[in-house]
Amino acid sequence: MSEYIVEMCHITKRFPGIVANDDVTIRIRRGEVYALLGENGAGKSTLMSMLFGMYEPDRGDILINGRKVTFHSSTDAAAENIGMVHQHFKLVDNYTIAENIVLGTEPMKKLLGLFPSVDMKKANEEISELSKRYGLEVNPTDRIEDVPVSVRQRVEILKMLYRKAEIMIFDEPTAVLTPQEIDFLLSIIDSLRKDGKTIILITHKMEEIKRIADRCAILRRGKLIDVRPVADTSIQEMANMMVGRQVNFKQDKKAASFGETILSVNHMTVKNEHHFDVVKDVTFEVRKGEIFAIAGVSGNGQTEIADAIAGLMKISSGTVTLDGKDMTDTSIRVRAQSGISYIPEDRQGTGVVMDFTLRDNLALRKYYREPFSGNGILNFEMFKGYADKLIERYDIRSGEGAKTFVRSMSGGNQQKAIVGREIEEHAKLIIFVQPTRGLDIGAIENIHSHILAERDRGAAILLISLELDEIMKLADTIGVIYSGRILKIAPADEMSSEDVGRYMMGVKEA
Repeated sequence: MSEYIVEMCHITKRFPGIVANDDVTIRIRRGEVYALLGENGAGKSTLMSMLFGMYEPDRGDILINGRKVTFHSSTDAAAENIGMVHQHFKLVDNYTIAENIVLGTEPMKKLLGLFPSVDMKKANEEISELSKRYGLEVNPTDRIEDVPVSVRQRVEILKMLYRKAEIMIFDEPTAVLTPQEIDFLLSIIDSLRKDGKTIILITHKMEEIKRIADRCAILRRGKLIDVRPVADTSIQEMANMMVGRQVNFKQDKKAASFGETILSVNHMTVKNEHHFDVVKDVTFEVRKGEIFAIAGVSGNGQTEIADAIAGLMKISSGTVTLDGKDMTDTSIRVRAQSGISYIPEDRQGTGVVMDFTLRDNLALRKYYREPFSGNGILNFEMFKGYADKLIERYDIRSGEGAKTFVRSMSGGNQQKAIVGREIEEHAKLIIFVQPTRGLDIGAIENIHSHILAERDRGAAILLISLELDEIMKLADTIGVIYSGRILKIAPADEMSSEDVGRYMMGVKEA
């Protein structure tokens, strides 16, 4: 038997305007955690999509257990015991967990001994037993639309296990998870390795690679740069190889110079669609030249605060004032025109129009104003020129430049497009919700520098992040939220990460 369970030899894959993989060779040993590290758009997901049968290579060979294989679909890959958890989950929202897991491989029974029927009772029992065995406990009868993102990820993992996958590909598995959920997932991956599974981890998070991976392959702009044992490679070395330059992990941050109050939130309460209070009597203000960060565990109301200020959710009681003007009952358009820019948490649902081109998405804040339109006629040349400028400034990777459809771009590059579009408004108030989620270290460094530049320009910044390190690095003032209430507001230099962590868990001062 071959030493390697997976060999991808001299793989090349082209798309219009881009070489996604350029003569890449990797060999993966049985039972190891093998990480693919690279920038957004480096070709990691494309390479693994070929291993999973979603694309066919233009050139090169794939070997499984030393035997050459050709995959025309993911069904072919599944027949070789290969499974994949995609960055954006492939689940049917109105199906139950069990129905999603067994879809295509349903256990059958005969009604009245004659008529074939899906045996959902057996499926539910099998899924419950499988989930307990791997510490991925779920309720098989819950509908996907009713469960949080961390449970949806468990369902994707259980889909692989149900199909008896031995080679398990995880594509950016922690991009949408909280720190606590990340710890849980990494422990699951470790237990799968101990169970004999071979894990391929696509990521740009070097800390996670150091914690869990045996070896890592670094890709840059479609080319394989190196394959390194993780134990012998520092995070700094990984970052430099990934980006192709010396990465600065410390952000230069000038002393703050606060001006007048730009945003004032007074006794704001917000109800969700089930009419429960998710934001409870919240009061705070953000000054000109200040980064006010809200820290909290996911699901404590911080996203609803941002949505309410931006106009996406209705405020039940209280007020929102921007630069002295009451915005409480105004439209989203009025708020945007009054000086609010918004980078939302849900980039695909709220931040971009997936079936628009990059050119049109980057013009969404400007298309109705001169010189982007006049007398009801859109100026598409202006659209393109503006898009080209932002593509260069924010390093947005896209196969066909401004005419690339956003749906075909990587999640990280979709995020860069949203951040660039909103920052370029140079608004009075910029709301960032998870601004660097899904971004590589080079892109994070770039976005952080833009955030600080806007703050130094005099913008008021409201930063909502689940990354405590990001908050401690950027914030001038920190508000900690728990169960919909702000428990503490203090200057950032007066709070340690341990202090913030205690408030995030609901611990109040004596």
